[in-house]
Amino acid sequence: MTLEREFTMRFTSTPRGARLARRLVSHRLDDWGYPYTTPVNETLTLITSELTTNAVRHGHVPGRDFHVQLTLSEDTFRIEVTDTRAEKLPPASPPETDSLSESGRGMLLVAALADNWGVSPRRATPGKTVWAELHVRTKGHPLTHRVAPEPTDVDLLLTTASLLRDDLGSRPEDASHGGRRP
Repeated sequence: MTLEREFTMRFTSTPRGARLARRLVSHRLDDWGYPYTTPVNETLTLITSELTTNAVRHGHVPGRDFHVQLTLSEDTFRIEVTDTRAEKLPPASPPETDSLSESGRGMLLVAALADNWGVSPRRATPGKTVWAELHVRTKGHPLTHRVAPEPTDVDLLLTTASLLRDDLGSRPEDASHGGRRP
């Protein structure tokens, strides 16, 4: 595969770091010709959000950052999130969750949205890399045809997407309040 584009950065292992990673991936995709409202940008932004949130919640080691790498090779985007907790691996197939549970759906979303995903050991140091791939056409639309999610999964995807749009501090008018709404 020929590497066409790459974005790499380290972030603090905090909710703020995860939010910043998500926003910078979305900005980078826009810079690369995949505008904010395209399916590719929205899908990769949501996948990034889930992977970075998991790195903060489950891969956090005090004093250690997490690393994000976004690459575009030919017609495949790959997002990798690396943290320093090798013993906290996501399940190979995400379990079904209780519909009333407030968490536990992140990897279900990644599995539903990505064409492929997995976990690799971190090279030369303790930790792991959780990655996801999305195949695209040159027009910015996903290449593969996915099986339609169950109605409850669609509701979950819509709810998660609306939460991302309404994220505290995500709108410029909120910036003067330090990310808090008045």
